[in-house]
Amino acid sequence: MHELSLTQNLMEIAAEHARRASATAIRSITLEVGALSGALPEALEFAFDVCRTGTLAAQATLIIRRVAGRGRCAACAADAEVTQLTAVCPACGALAFELVAGRELRLLELEID
Repeated sequence: MHELSLTQNLMEIAAEHARRASATAIRSITLEVGALSGALPEALEFAFDVCRTGTLAAQATLIIRRVAGRGRCAACAADAEVTQLTAVCPACGALAFELVAGRELRLLELEID
């Protein structure tokens, strides 16, 4: 489960930002997780519960904002939702379908005390 190592890195980043702000606690961490990022939100939640123990985020809430996969066709300019990394344009069948959303995996916000 690579979500555990992702969450360990997330906790290190969050703790560093909290320390820089002289925070005594992290109240919440907001993540943006794309459907095509390769990270499973449920596994991230489980790993978060394990990784927060004994840290500034011990009482924190993890908020996950899910981002659907979306693409745009370079041939016909159609926009469509996609569920896999490689996609054919649903409008014209072109292979020139570029992913424009859904690969995100980023820390958006920390709420600290």
